[in-house]
Amino acid sequence: MVRPWNRLFLSKLLQNGFNRASVGAVQPKAVHCPETASQFFSNESLSRTMGNYEKRFPSLFHPIPGIKLSPCLPDFVEPHPTMITTLPNGLKIASEDSPGPAASIGIYVDCGSVYEKGDSAGATHLLERLAFKSTKNRTRMHVVRDIEGTGGNAGATGSREQMAYIYDTLKAYIPEAVELLVDSIRNPLFLDFEVEEQVMNVKREIDEIVAKDPQQFLLESLHVAGYSGALGNPMMASETALQRLDGSVIGEFYFENYTADRIVLAAFGVDHEHLLGIAEPLLYDLMGGRPVSVPNSAYNGGEARFKIDSERTHVALAFEVPGGWRDDKNATALTVLQTLMGGGGSFSAGGPGKGMHSRLGSDFVAKAVDVAAAELHAIATPGQVTQVELDRAKNATRSAILMNLESRAIVAEDIGRQILTYGSRKPVEHFLRCLDELNLDDLTVLAQKIISSPLTMGCLGDG
Repeated sequence: MVRPWNRLFLSKLLQNGFNRASVGAVQPKAVHCPETASQFFSNESLSRTMGNYEKRFPSLFHPIPGIKLSPCLPDFVEPHPTMITTLPNGLKIASEDSPGPAASIGIYVDCGSVYEKGDSAGATHLLERLAFKSTKNRTRMHVVRDIEGTGGNAGATGSREQMAYIYDTLKAYIPEAVELLVDSIRNPLFLDFEVEEQVMNVKREIDEIVAKDPQQFLLESLHVAGYSGALGNPMMASETALQRLDGSVIGEFYFENYTADRIVLAAFGVDHEHLLGIAEPLLYDLMGGRPVSVPNSAYNGGEARFKIDSERTHVALAFEVPGGWRDDKNATALTVLQTLMGGGGSFSAGGPGKGMHSRLGSDFVAKAVDVAAAELHAIATPGQVTQVELDRAKNATRSAILMNLESRAIVAEDIGRQILTYGSRKPVEHFLRCLDELNLDDLTVLAQKIISSPLTMGCLGDG
């Protein structure tokens, strides 16, 4: 839309042909340009007579002679390498630099519910909630104010095998962010009143989780039903565990597992030498621990069924995939298989291909399970999946990988978790190569292995 005063101004320009002598308000500065280009500039009137533009300006179908173009950007820009330094105590510091004003920093620990036993059951759940609370150097309010003072965002997540403490901030505040992160994981106090507060919060959340997030509850139940041993340890603390857990129990679990050789400090958007100069003095004297292996687990399959009054029924079928994420080729193939079947937790802005919720009631549950099982059997049957379907699933997986790695926080997390899992950071080209090499036979063999393992099924609702 052209505003009235703009319309009058443009009208005067057209009437006078941009002649600065006629329009007093227009006083363009002198144009400094090469002789070749200057021949096309003039103060003469540009009337609307046919052919005037063709006479004045050269054809745009050919390069203008005598004009030297700036070099184009290259098709490929070599990414910054991931640099890794292992301190004498075994702790690893890893980073990858990038342009831009912001950075993401995280501390990743080889610790989770698989290491819980006896009295420490449920400790991981509370450790996640007690992140960025009082330390030997800061009160909880002091921690919050320091994070807000840098304009940063901090958070923590816990899982069965790893803990993550993340801090996103501007590069100017990297020293403050690293110091606060290290203080939070080196010097937690686990004060009784803070532990009791988080216990009450967890109890309230567990009471609400069935109604608010039934899928999380169901997936949690699948592990408990399918595994015996460490992988069967629940991530959500039980009512019995919450009554027993206190600051001393959590502190003992923490000191047993948060040792230097099981910790990675990872960052994206930070020069490695700069990060090393900040972090090494804060972490070099952190004590190492004795060698620890993941406790044994056995997958036996099983069933978890929970009956509640609800209009919807949630069902999940689970199978074991040998090797898990440590077998990167199988893990890549499994991701494609999941995409092929429409895997995911919801039908959202991403569109089809991420899984869908059905509005059909519990009477449809048996048929839905039959449909899911039939699709998996079809993938395990040679010739049932076409090359077009496989290519579509591979392209969707490739897009998801590359688009996720546009995020600073995800790249930092990828660095930290890969080093904990593989001992190094494999470049994205490695996983894309695994994806490119995947063929229909590979997918069929993987599906056959999956359906030959014991079945675990979970059901929540009136089904």
